[in-house]
Amino acid sequence: MNPDHVWGRLWAVVPAAGIGRRFGGDVAKQYTELDGQPLVAHALQALLAHPSVDGAVVVLAADDASWPGWTEISGKPVATCIGGASRAESVLAGLAALPESVRADDFVLVHDAARPNLQQDDLDALLERGRADPVGAILAAPVRDTLKRAGDDGGIDGTEPRERLWRALTPQLFRRLQLSRALEAAFADGIEVTDESMAMERQGLRPLLVEGREDNLKVTTPADLALLRALRA
Repeated sequence: MNPDHVWGRLWAVVPAAGIGRRFGGDVAKQYTELDGQPLVAHALQALLAHPSVDGAVVVLAADDASWPGWTEISGKPVATCIGGASRAESVLAGLAALPESVRADDFVLVHDAARPNLQQDDLDALLERGRADPVGAILAAPVRDTLKRAGDDGGIDGTEPRERLWRALTPQLFRRLQLSRALEAAFADGIEVTDESMAMERQGLRPLLVEGREDNLKVTTPADLALLRALRA
C-alpha cells in the first residue's frame, strides 16, 4: 500500500499576500528574482517536487498584479485565493481554499513564499516525524549565537541562555481543521501570531521540533538575498 494513502491528501498553503516593507523595492519580495526566477517559484518547486505533496494554494493580495498565473508546477495543481491583512488571515483563507479532497484531519504544509531554499531531505524528515505525531511538527534550527538582552538605551542588560532555544523555519505541518481553529482563536483574541506553531501552542498543544538546515533562509532584507545568491553560486 502506498504510505501516502494512509495519510490522505497532502497540500501546501503558501502565504504570499505580504508586501515586504523591510525588503523595499518596486515589487513584493516574493517576486524578487533568484537565479532567474521569482522567490515564490523556487518555494513552490521545492514543495511540489516532493512525491508526497499533491498540490498548493498560493494566497495573494487583492491587488497583486505580479502573479504569473501558474495553474500547474511539476505536473501538480496550483490554486490561488485572496488573503487578508495578517498572516493568520491569509493562512486561514488558504486553508479554506483547499480542495474538498483534503479532509479535516489531513495534514497541511504551510511554507513561506520568500523561503526559496527548502531541501528535499528536510521535507522528508518533517513529513516522517510530523505525520506520526498527533499535533504535527515544524522545521527549526537550534540557536547557536550568544543572545543579549538590550535595555531601552541600547546597552546590554544581560546575556540570555540559548539552551533549548530554536529558530522557527517553514514548512510547518498541522492538521487542516486543528490549525484552522487555532488561527481563528488567535484572531478572535486579537493576538497576531507570527507563525502557525504559535497559534497551536496557544491551544496548549506541543508541536515537534524537527531540525532543518541553516540555509533554509527567509528573504526579509536585501542582505538575505545576497547571502542566498552567494550560497547558490
